[in-house]
Amino acid sequence: MDWIIKLIEKHTKDGDIDTENLTKEINTEFPKYAVPKETYNTLAGAKKKLEEDIAERDQQLEDLKKLDIEGFKQQIETLQEENKTAKETYETELKQLQLSNAIKLALSGKVHDEDIAANLIKKDELILSEDGKVVGLDEQIAFLKENKGFLFKEEKQEEGEKGFQKVGNEGSTGGGSNDVETAIAAAFGNIED
Repeated sequence: MDWIIKLIEKHTKDGDIDTENLTKEINTEFPKYAVPKETYNTLAGAKKKLEEDIAERDQQLEDLKKLDIEGFKQQIETLQEENKTAKETYETELKQLQLSNAIKLALSGKVHDEDIAANLIKKDELILSEDGKVVGLDEQIAFLKENKGFLFKEEKQEEGEKGFQKVGNEGSTGGGSNDVETAIAAAFGNIED
């Protein structure tokens, strides 16, 4: 506070204080000797927070000294086992999902009810290869088709089997009405021997 006294003496002449110049010079010199209130409050808050953080870290260090290292090792081993089991479960479920999807895709459009037919496939006998193909599925579907054919839809007939036949005068000469009637009768299987 000596600096304020010196400034007052500097701006006093014959008992009168030049307040205007004194105020200007105090405002100029003040930042050199004091900190504004906002800055002080900010720094005081930061200091308090740092002291609290240091006390908390000290407490954590004391707590760590008290911990059982062997207990931590056991807990880590338990967690590793749980993670291993969870990974195996995930891989098993993923494999089952891939097999189910492959089975349903293979049966799609071929059976009346995909769920029923899919449940008859023995998944434990199937092998999922690395390229995503299912080994043994075609054999099981063929076995089902042979033993439980009622599950499967009838396959579309090949051209030239049953149904309408191609009718025409191929290779015939003359082409009377009798030929047409014979061809129609043959198409419907009404030919008398």
